[in-house]
Amino acid sequence: AGVNRLSYQYYKRWDLTPAASHSLSAMTRGYLRKLSKEVEIALLLPRNSPLHEPVRALLEEYKRHGKKLVKVEEIDPIRDVDRAEQLKIETGLALAQNGILIRTNKRQRYLPEEELQVRDPSKEKTPVVGFRGEAAVTSALIGLLETGKKRLYLVVGKGTRSLETLEGAGQKLADLALQQNFDLQALNLAGVEQVPEDAAALLLVGLRYDLAERELAMLRDYWRGERAGLLLLLDPGSVTPRLHAFLKENGVEPRADRVLVAHSTSAGMRKEFAVEVGFSAVSPVTRPLAGSLTVLPGQTQSLALADETDERLRDQSVRVTPLMRAADRFWGETDFLDALPVVEPEAGDTPGPVDVAAAVERGAAPDERLRVDSSRMVVVGNAELLNPETMLAECLDFVSASINWMINRERLMDIPAKPKSAYRIQLTPGQSQYLF
Repeated sequence: AGVNRLSYQYYKRWDLTPAASHSLSAMTRGYLRKLSKEVEIALLLPRNSPLHEPVRALLEEYKRHGKKLVKVEEIDPIRDVDRAEQLKIETGLALAQNGILIRTNKRQRYLPEEELQVRDPSKEKTPVVGFRGEAAVTSALIGLLETGKKRLYLVVGKGTRSLETLEGAGQKLADLALQQNFDLQALNLAGVEQVPEDAAALLLVGLRYDLAERELAMLRDYWRGERAGLLLLLDPGSVTPRLHAFLKENGVEPRADRVLVAHSTSAGMRKEFAVEVGFSAVSPVTRPLAGSLTVLPGQTQSLALADETDERLRDQSVRVTPLMRAADRFWGETDFLDALPVVEPEAGDTPGPVDVAAAVERGAAPDERLRVDSSRMVVVGNAELLNPETMLAECLDFVSASINWMINRERLMDIPAKPKSAYRIQLTPGQSQYLF
């Protein structure tokens, strides 16, 4: 009896799953240890749902690490109809979809089951390739307990190469705003005298037309202020000399090229513009993605990055860090319309590997814990990053991490989505018959 009682109170758990599917990240565990208010979580999923078991196991971990402040209730909307209807009356929510209801700090947030999954839009029927339940629940908790939302502005009025590109990016950013608890608003720089004071970050996606001198002055004033955030997804086909000059001032120079690979095959010439890239392990933006690869759709231009020996940037406390680098076989080609281009450095081409995304920090301190008031910018030489038709899960995670870094939310960047794996089991005819 004594041994049983001791083992019930003092025990050790091991998560032996390959992707640590039943373990919370160190960031979430640390956040739960600092909880000061009660949290009520209701799981509303039928027991036959494929998500029921992983979500139930996830919420049990929140309860276990939550210092008795996290209470979890499991409700089957099909079997426990009375309790589900009572919850609708209490919350005022329709609860039309299965999901998770979180209530704390006199506020509530409902996470439908689609927000807990990562799908691959490049494949037919968009199969589920990852589970991001922890990231969704933790970001919802932080949003409910925060005093106010960060406000981000999407710059409009400058056109894009494709209206669908801007609309798709806007929808994906709106989805991120809902998941990460920030407020997304449209901003036309031509209609304001200055960047709004409540702007935590400006998002410039695929601008086709250049900034006017007055708009560029507003952008410079905002960037040189006490705190600023900028995300720029550049359209390689646009001519924006003023915007490029602003970026060059801060150590990032977009080149007039396209990143590609070309070679002759037995079937003829082959030229690829879709760029395979890897993520840097140096920057906190891409550290959770380090070691993984993704593909940038459409066309991409390379970026020339200033190094640490640039005295002008060093005097201004500006630091430039590469985020994404193309695979070694890709290069920056200036004569990209040629049928079979080759690398010619004397003609302005840039041999691989080339950088296609970078982070800029102004007012950076050597200690990351002291970088609260620095201005931060992320530049990507590709405007199709958030195109819903071609976007990969890693691209969305990269944009999410970039935004959280820009608005000083590093704690939400270390929760990567856990991949879903399929395992094959070989059964003998006798075993199959027995199971049947």
